[in-house]
Amino acid sequence: MIAHLNGRLVEKNPTNLVIECGGVGYFVRISLHTYSALGSAEQLKIYTQQIIREDAHLLFGFATLEERELFNLLLTVSGIGPNTAVLMLSSLQPSEVAKAIQTEDVRTIQSIKGIGAKTAQRVIIDLKDKMVKVEWNAPATFFSGHNTNRFDALTALISLGFDKKAAEKAIEKIATGDESVEELIKGALKIL
Repeated sequence: MIAHLNGRLVEKNPTNLVIECGGVGYFVRISLHTYSALGSAEQLKIYTQQIIREDAHLLFGFATLEERELFNLLLTVSGIGPNTAVLMLSSLQPSEVAKAIQTEDVRTIQSIKGIGAKTAQRVIIDLKDKMVKVEWNAPATFFSGHNTNRFDALTALISLGFDKKAAEKAIEKIATGDESVEELIKGALKIL
């Protein structure tokens, strides 16, 4: 599986881009959110999710790990395929999609083109409990693109069985911005 691409941006459109890595151009489908987040950088790193079907090998790209995580969660819902998941992430910010799921806001999810009432309810029912893993209501700086170490540390602490809010507070107490994931986890464990 291709987890990320780091290379030169050759072509950029609102729905896709081409990244050259080692002389190979990768065609990557993206959301409008990712399109906006990438800006005009010539060199970039994009997180990817590869989907292999009988008739195609597809590569989807995301500006952040959180957006890729939400994309993968959406794919677990019956009736949501990769194109619908990208449409959802293009219609609303990933944090808005996550918040709508957490707050059981059927109307917001249903406002996305192609999503009916039954599908919106299914998304909420299937993903509400899974959204506990990812804290989308955290301060904007907590999970910004520059703080993926905090996100990884929080995910690790939650998987170890710690309460999400307590783990988040512990990480905030010790984080100065330069710590590795391991340092954040070790420091948080001392507080928890």
